[in-house]
Amino acid sequence: MSRQPDIAAGRLTGADLDRNFADLAPPLTKLEARVAAERCLYCYGAPCQTACPTSIDIPLFIRQIATGNPLGAARTILDANIFGAMCARVCPTETLCEEACVREAAEGKPVEIGRLQRHATDALMADGRQFYRRGAATGRNVAVVGAGPAGLACAHKLATLGHAVTVLEARAKAGGLNEYGLAAYKATNAIAAREIDYILGVGGICVSTGKALGRDFSLGELRESHDAVFLAIGLGDTNPLGLGDGLSGVIDAVDFIAELRQASDKASLPVGRKVVVIGGGMTAIDIATQVKRLGAEDVTIAYRRTRAEMGASGYEQDVALASGVAIRASLMPKRLVGADGAVVAIELERTRTEAGKLVGTGELETLACDQLFIAIGQSLVTAGLVEAGIRLEKGRVVVDAEGRTSAPGIWAGGDCVLGGKDLTVAAVEDGKQAALSIDRALSGAGAIAAE
Repeated sequence: MSRQPDIAAGRLTGADLDRNFADLAPPLTKLEARVAAERCLYCYGAPCQTACPTSIDIPLFIRQIATGNPLGAARTILDANIFGAMCARVCPTETLCEEACVREAAEGKPVEIGRLQRHATDALMADGRQFYRRGAATGRNVAVVGAGPAGLACAHKLATLGHAVTVLEARAKAGGLNEYGLAAYKATNAIAAREIDYILGVGGICVSTGKALGRDFSLGELRESHDAVFLAIGLGDTNPLGLGDGLSGVIDAVDFIAELRQASDKASLPVGRKVVVIGGGMTAIDIATQVKRLGAEDVTIAYRRTRAEMGASGYEQDVALASGVAIRASLMPKRLVGADGAVVAIELERTRTEAGKLVGTGELETLACDQLFIAIGQSLVTAGLVEAGIRLEKGRVVVDAEGRTSAPGIWAGGDCVLGGKDLTVAAVEDGKQAALSIDRALSGAGAIAAE
């Protein structure tokens, strides 16, 4: 191809960008929250609570909102999920609590549980009241590797139980995916950082940033200096496309999302006029939608399987479509097309499923692009794990039902473990349950290592 890539910063005005990156769903007013809360049937054995990975007492907190007690509702939420504010914004409620809602089954319109949760936690953030304090000091100290949702949820619970906690984080800021990996319009007004400040307000937690496992410390060193260790390292690497490299304009979607989240001026980020995203999960949706909102004119998601098989929920796909993103299914990357060292197109092959296996049909299609974003999954960075006796399977850390690894005194949770669900709310629950297991072990009521 003879065309040259058209990539530029400042495609939109500041006012346009402010509008495009405003809250995806505005907060409920006090009256709207009361009306929404009064739709709840306060079910006995509520299926919404069962569907919540952190088992929030949803009927109780909604009743508290309906009776004019949003701070009480926030306490109910945070007692189960200390990341209640971010989860209210990013949790796929449409496939969890709201899908299980009796109103959804009866009327096709669930109680707006996610927005009500945000209403309560927003009230708490505005009030500034601290519900939690460090428990009586036990003299025990625990190291947590990773300051994402799993790590900080574990640290917070341990602190309330009286243990001293040191959190070691490789990045410059705490927060993990909440700070670096989510679409900017899902977490406006620095809510991720404000929530972390609240969590750390419990006391007894020291966060040290810029400290990477395998570079600045080893698990062996942590075990020597601490009574227990919790691994919450997430998935720190990304999967390559595998079609060669060296062409400019081929970009890791995870890195770009992080850059966008940290940018003080979104207009400074260069975007192409024509953009293609490879992948079908939440990262693919987030990068495609945000690039479109930065001013790209033509954005296409290409996914090798069907729309129904995409990792992103139907709701998130609808968000992308409503933003002007095209979703093309059953297209598998075959070849990058370059000109003068830059990507200018990608050749894809149409696919179908035969006997449960994805196969190419031989039918090719070429999509022109100025930028190509790769969002085909992440992988675990294993440096420092095997040496410490951590058993891995399928590229993940193997843990038992309490989060204990094969190495004595080391627990793990979140995306890094085998069976991890790639959900903030699931990571929070992993951290909370691991903290309770660690506490039992340190108090002599449980084992230090898995059998």
